[in-house]
Order: sequence, then structure tokens, then C-alpha cells
Amino acid sequence: MKQKIGVIGLGIMGSAISANLLKAGFTVTGYDIQSSCIHTLEGHGGTGAGCVREVAEAAEVVITSLPSVAALQNVVSGADGLLTAARKNAIIIEVSTFPIEAKQEAFDLLQKDGAVMLDCPLSGTGAQAITKDLVVYASGDRQVCENCKPVFDGFARANYYVGEFGMGSRMKFIANLLVAVHNVVSAEAFVLGMKAGLDPELIYKVISDGAGSSRMFEVRGPMMAAGNYDKATMKVGVFQKDLDSITAFAKNLQCPTPLLSASCQIYTQALAGGRSLQDTAAVCAVLEEMAHFKRP
Repeated sequence: MKQKIGVIGLGIMGSAISANLLKAGFTVTGYDIQSSCIHTLEGHGGTGAGCVREVAEAAEVVITSLPSVAALQNVVSGADGLLTAARKNAIIIEVSTFPIEAKQEAFDLLQKDGAVMLDCPLSGTGAQAITKDLVVYASGDRQVCENCKPVFDGFARANYYVGEFGMGSRMKFIANLLVAVHNVVSAEAFVLGMKAGLDPELIYKVISDGAGSSRMFEVRGPMMAAGNYDKATMKVGVFQKDLDSITAFAKNLQCPTPLLSASCQIYTQALAGGRSLQDTAAVCAVLEEMAHFKRP
């Protein structure tokens, strides 16, 4: 019999994870501070909960997909948080992208309470999550990670064990560095091509089939070609915390990241331009403005 899964945080990523787990035959109980997100889960066949504690007491494995460090702290030690649950041997799979120090603090608190926390960030956008096109970077207790593989398989196409707790986040920082740079350079290519008179749909079709393509070009290229960024799979404002985490991580290691630094300026301009809620593909619009280019 498949394990009972809890999901805390039913936003873009958590909602897709829940839906795929339900399709895979798992029982899913979920909670989010937005009641509309709980209703969506219930519409997919899941069970809504009134608080974090209810999720923890109903599930053997709890997945947390959260927007901020403050949210993680509240989920772990807030009123009706994980630490208040009667079940003390739960497995917590933390899939968000946060500074390692924040996850370690949560790990220590949960460990004292008898729970096991894994650091398992995900590679993939919200759109990819819907189609189960995610990769799990699993880290923490190796045997527990091994035992969780059926759960990973329920919402991701692949999973890798990358080492002790915290190594998952380190791997995610490397992946997100590439995502950040590839996204901006994809936009740069679109703007150069469009200003040269090329049709954006043709740019996407031709480049996707050649050596210059990348996964980010393929994933975000359609939005750039259409010039429509409102259906966000990763919001600019949310991605900013990821950029801050990578930058601080690299600075602590005294490792130069000049291409990341250049890319970060474009994301900052997107925020300054009021694009916080748009998809990160909106950096294309920023570069169009910088190039003084208006689409026909």
C-alpha cells in the first residue's frame, strides 16, 4: 500500500506535485494559507487540511514547497506547526530553494523532535512540474532518501542522491546559476534576432533545432516569442530570492560568477519595471526596452 503523503504549500509547484501524486495513486492531504489552493487540491481528489499540524498527523511523508524562509520557520515551529504534531517519526521532504543555513536550522529542530528532514530541491519550472518533468536533488540520510524513491517517482521523472544534508541545495544553486544565465541569453538572442527583422516564432523553431539551443530556450522561448509573460511558471519576484542565495553562496566560497552578476542586473531591472509577478521570461521585455525595440 502506498504511503500517505502530505503537501504543505500548494502554489505553482506544490499544486502540480500534489496532482501528480494523486494520479500515481497516493493519498494526499494538503495545506496552504490560500484557501483557493486547498480547493484546487480537493478538486483533484486530495484532502484539504486546516493547518500544518493536521497535515503532519495525517501523513507518513510530508513535502514542503514554500515561498520564503519565514514561511519555512513558521511551518516548522509556528503555532500548529510540524513540531506540534503528535506524530514524531515523520519524514519531511523540503523541496524549496533557500539558504542552506535556514534549512539546517529547520533540520536541527525537527531532528530533536524525532523527525527526519531531507533537503531535496527540484530542477524544473512550474510548467515542467505539471508534466512530471522535474528532477529531484536528494540529500540527507541515504537510506531514507532511498525509501522515498517511490514518492519522488510519483511527481518527478528522475532523482539523484547527491550526498549529506545540504548537498541538494548546493547542486540546486549550480543548476539555478545556469537557468538564470541561459534565460537571459535566450532573451538577448530573441531581441537581437527580432531587431534584425527575424520573426520571433521562426527564431524559436529554428534555434530550438540547432546547436545554440538550451533547455531554458526551449521552455521559456514560447513566452518570449509571444511576448506574453503573465502566466508565470516562475515569478521574477520569487526567483530573486534564488539569485540572492546563489550570489551569497558563491561569495562565501570566494568564487567569481561574472555571467551571473551580469544577468542579475537584468532581473533587477525587471523588478524595477513592475514585473515581479510575471514569468522570468519577461527579461526579454526588459532587453527590448534597452534595445529601443518595439514589436510590429
